[in-house]
Amino acid sequence: MSEIWGNSDQSGSNPSDSMSGEGPQDADYSDISSLSYELESLIFARLPRSEHWKLNFVNKRCMNLLKSGDLYQIRREIGFREASVFMFASGERSWWAFDREFKSHRKLPVLPSDPCFASGDKESLCAGTHLLVSGREIDGLVVWRYELAENKWFKGPSMISPRCLFASATCGDCAYVAGGMGAGLGTVQIYDTAEKYNPDSGSWEQLPRMKRKRKLCSGCYMDNKFYVIGGRNEDGELTCGEFFDEARNRWELIPDMLKDDPVQSSHSPPLLAVVNNELYSLEASSNQLKVYIKKSNAWKQLGAVPVRADSNRGWGVAFKSLGNQLLVIGASAVSCGGNNMAIYTCCPEGDELQWEPFDSGRNRLSHFILNCSVMMA
Repeated sequence: MSEIWGNSDQSGSNPSDSMSGEGPQDADYSDISSLSYELESLIFARLPRSEHWKLNFVNKRCMNLLKSGDLYQIRREIGFREASVFMFASGERSWWAFDREFKSHRKLPVLPSDPCFASGDKESLCAGTHLLVSGREIDGLVVWRYELAENKWFKGPSMISPRCLFASATCGDCAYVAGGMGAGLGTVQIYDTAEKYNPDSGSWEQLPRMKRKRKLCSGCYMDNKFYVIGGRNEDGELTCGEFFDEARNRWELIPDMLKDDPVQSSHSPPLLAVVNNELYSLEASSNQLKVYIKKSNAWKQLGAVPVRADSNRGWGVAFKSLGNQLLVIGASAVSCGGNNMAIYTCCPEGDELQWEPFDSGRNRLSHFILNCSVMMA
C-alpha cells in the first residue's frame, strides 16, 4: 500500500492516517501560495481572444475580469493585442466577427434596432473594444455600439452632429469622424464638422471645422494625422484631401490629391488603407492598387487586385489595413466562387505583390460587404 499512496515511510502508517492528517504525508503544500491575482490576470490577458469565452467557466473572478473590460485594459497596458475583422454582409441579419487568420468566426447578437435602421445604409468604425455602427432610425440618425467585453449592443452615444456618409479613422483606442451629411430644418446639410470618440468616457469631442464641406469621403490615420480625402459637395466632385494636425489643432488642405482618379457616376467613397504608414488606394474603375507618393503628391500603380471592385463601382468591397498587411474582401476576379466572398491579404513590399487567399469555404457569406471594420484589442 505504501507504493500505491506514494508513502516511503516504513513506520507502519496507513493511508487512513495520511488522509486524516494524523500520520506523515508525502508533501505539504500549505506554505506554497497560489498565483497572485495580478500574475493570474497577466496570464489570462495573453490568451487568444478566441479562448476568452472559457473564462466564464473558471470562476466568478475570471468572469468579472472578462465582462468588466479589465482584461482588455491589461492587454492594452502590456501591448498585447489581436486584430479582429467585423463584417456585415448582404442578406445577413447579424454581424460576424473573424480572427485575423479567418480560421474562426462567430455571429454577434442581432442589433436591436428598428426596421428602418436594419434596412438602411450604415457606416461603421472601431474604437478600442467598441464597434460603432451609425445609421438612420425612424426618429433620426443614431449610433449603436457593440461592446466586446459584454458581447452586447447598446444605443448611443449620439454624435454631437449626427451624420451619415462620413469619413472615419481609428487611432489607438480613439476614433475620428468628419464630413458627411445630416438633416436639419427640412434640408439636407453637407458637413465640414469633425468629432473624436473616446471609448473610455463614451463621449464625442468637437474638433475644428475642415477646410471643405464633403460627403461620401474617406478617412485614414497616417503620420499621426487624421486624413479626409475625396467626396463631393454642392460644387461637385472633390479631388482635394486635408488632414487634421492634432498638435496644432488645425486642418491643412492638400490640393489635387485625387486628380488622376477617373470619375464614375454613383461611385463609392475612395477605397483607402494605411499599412506601415503608407497610404494605398484601390481604384474601383480598374481594380488597380496604388500607393501614394507623399513628396510629389502623386500615385504609383502597383498592379491588379484579385477582387472585382469595378462590378459595382466600388460598393460592396472591403479594403482595410490588417496590421502590416492589406486586406481586401469581395467578389473574386481570379476564380468562379459563385456568390461567396473571397478574402485576400498581401504585404505591400516592393513591386511584386503576392496576394494570399484565405479559405472562405467555411462560411457562406455573400461577397457583397455592406460594412467592415478592424478592431485591435
